[in-house]
Amino acid sequence: MNLPDEIRTIDEFGEVTTTIKKSNFIAQVYSINSEDEFKLQLTKTKKKYYDASHHCYAYKLASGNVRYSDAGEPNGTAGIRILNAIEHFSLVNQLVIVSRIFGGIKLGTGPLGKAYYQSAFEVLNDSQISTKHLYKKVKILSEIDQISLIYRILANHKSIVIDSEYQEKFSLSCFITSTEIESVSQKLDLGKNKISITIQPEVVYK
Repeated sequence: MNLPDEIRTIDEFGEVTTTIKKSNFIAQVYSINSEDEFKLQLTKTKKKYYDASHHCYAYKLASGNVRYSDAGEPNGTAGIRILNAIEHFSLVNQLVIVSRIFGGIKLGTGPLGKAYYQSAFEVLNDSQISTKHLYKKVKILSEIDQISLIYRILANHKSIVIDSEYQEKFSLSCFITSTEIESVSQKLDLGKNKISITIQPEVVYK
């Protein structure tokens, strides 16, 4: 799976209510990393706003996975409009749910689509957007006399040390940005074959 080296995302939960012709459009933004997290947040939202007639949503993941739903609203008036708002801000790993509490006045498809877009746009516009970098987990194994070199190089590349262990050899697990792994590997070769590096499957955005 090819993941982007850098993403824009919103970490903190946010909520904005927009009232249009007596209908309340309650937009919520969540940070998610998987479809399972999406399902959990949608279930919570349905319980929280049990009196809403529709719970429309859209999400986009760093993997490229996209999903959206009109949740019973006229086709093309809600889910895709919410996704449009997410893509307007170039966000990924982002879920927006808009719950509509019907006020008794029908809007028509054009105004309804604008209402869903506006609601999603406002909750995103009111949130703090962060830029994050892709970190890959790396395991380093070396002779004891290479410890100082390893820590110095990792510090210079803003790597994140997770844990380390001293036995007959020195082992260390850390996160290194995807764009710096090659550079770190080249510099660690200064250990003259006393250092080995293994890239692990785990990745995170920080």
